[in-house]
Amino acid sequence: MQSTSLKPFSYEPYPIGGVVAYFSMEIAINPAMPTYSGGLGVLAGDTLRSAADLGVPLVAFTLAHRKGYFQQHLDAHGVQSEEVQPWNPSDFCTEEAARITVSVEDRVVTVRAWRYDLVGRYGHVVPIYLLDTDVDGNSGWDRGLTDHLYGGDTNYRLQQEIVLGMGGVRMANALGHRVNVFHMNEGHAALLTLALLESELGGGPLGAPTEADLALVRQKCVFTTHTPVPAGHDRFSTEQTIRILGGDRTVRLERLGCYRDGMLNMTLLALKFSRYCNGVAMQHAKVSRAMFPEFAIDSITNGVHAPTWVSEPMQQMLDANFSSWRRDNLYLRNSIDLPEKEILSAHARAKENLLAEVGSRTGVVLDPKVLTLGFARRVATYKRATLLFTDPARLEAIAQAAGGLQIIYAGKAHPQDEPGKALIQKVVEDAQKYSDSLLKIVYLENYAWDLGAMLTAGVDVWVNTPKRPYEASGTSGMKAALNGVPSLSILDGWWIEGCIEGVTGWAIEDGANDDEEAAALYKKLETAVVPLYLDAPENWARIMRTTLAFNGSYFNTNRMVKQYVRNAYYPVTLIEAAKVREEAFAG
Repeated sequence: MQSTSLKPFSYEPYPIGGVVAYFSMEIAINPAMPTYSGGLGVLAGDTLRSAADLGVPLVAFTLAHRKGYFQQHLDAHGVQSEEVQPWNPSDFCTEEAARITVSVEDRVVTVRAWRYDLVGRYGHVVPIYLLDTDVDGNSGWDRGLTDHLYGGDTNYRLQQEIVLGMGGVRMANALGHRVNVFHMNEGHAALLTLALLESELGGGPLGAPTEADLALVRQKCVFTTHTPVPAGHDRFSTEQTIRILGGDRTVRLERLGCYRDGMLNMTLLALKFSRYCNGVAMQHAKVSRAMFPEFAIDSITNGVHAPTWVSEPMQQMLDANFSSWRRDNLYLRNSIDLPEKEILSAHARAKENLLAEVGSRTGVVLDPKVLTLGFARRVATYKRATLLFTDPARLEAIAQAAGGLQIIYAGKAHPQDEPGKALIQKVVEDAQKYSDSLLKIVYLENYAWDLGAMLTAGVDVWVNTPKRPYEASGTSGMKAALNGVPSLSILDGWWIEGCIEGVTGWAIEDGANDDEEAAALYKKLETAVVPLYLDAPENWARIMRTTLAFNGSYFNTNRMVKQYVRNAYYPVTLIEAAKVREEAFAG
């Protein structure tokens, strides 16, 4: 019998009319727009793509970075040089009419915004506003404040953070957005909390905030930290903050306890003014709580946007078997039942595309039948790019036993990171020294979005060798997993959660020093990776299948954004909505 007692009700998980405002110094928006440097920016872009797919009411703020990050050039010896990447926002974005101002070193700087509409799978739009100080009336210096991503010194950085944090809040108001939640993606945007506090106090820097004022700001803010080492947190001296931010604001921030070791700590500022804070992996949250024990820091493990990073051959195979994976990435779990020949065929095409690109860039011809390792990421010393070359004779023996071994490297070092640049030179030098007919090693210059996608899809094994506990999360291995590529990695960052030995890849056991961990790396190649690769192809296909099914279905931004909505953005609203449902059905 049909019941007529139930009354229809609407279920809306978000407060009607309000939005989440997402702030990030860098966002990988479009491959042709050099508005990102690496993992943080790519993570931000993938977050927004999934928010658009899921219909989350969200707007984003970043800087225009008119001269980009940099184009990397490597000479024959691996010496890195940099070239600016100028681009014109008007080629991709629409200029907004609104203008706001911020105070920088007692100068009034005018800021405009360029709007880029990121359209989701079902038509939902997430607008991204690129703040730009290249405006008539600003001084020559101020017009260049939004030119360079991570360029200049700490003075330039603090001035940029004023534009992003304080300017972003004012621009959101000027554009008419009613913001319920301000999400700071890393501490670069922490000054937005100061702008919100000043707004509560009537718009100016003077006045003593009450605990009620502070609580109102906290209620609006959430914060994601990405940095597991103290040196990675933005810090500015009192002299800088007095000169650039102003004396009154410096005094206020000191009284609010935002200084540590005599310096303004942007992570501390963001933590103090957020009702919810999280690290980007389980292990990273533990490290962050140890660094800031006075704060409750949750964890939401990073992910990647599946449709962006799954290769075209793999997408075609998945669509032919279960197209529902695009709507809900959890359906990638069904990969466990993919035909082995199909997954091998799709990967073979992705590998051919990668090796063709290697040949085009370097002239080196690689064999699609030979086991190929990939190592590509931002170049920093803690990532230990040369760990593979610790014992060259053993590496050469592994290549001989495997019937050949190919290793593809890529990665940029920050222009001011001399140790990172030296590491690239060492990798190139070792590649030239040890490459022979059985062992071929290449380093590809100008690692970026397009090359990263080809690498993570086309290699056979993704290698990661960070020094624990310095890897906050890492996402390149997640992109590899979405293409069925298993990882061989140190147990740090996301891999602690993603490693199922022999099922999604292999762990490199911890050692007391680099030599011990290099030995563990070689042992896994000798006893696990190479034997499996040389075994029947269907056995290799099975580890690709379980990698995609287990890790691809979880380590994606489809899942991650849902966690932010439930835990960070609207936890109370969702609980209330659930009660409404429960009461309606009970009735």
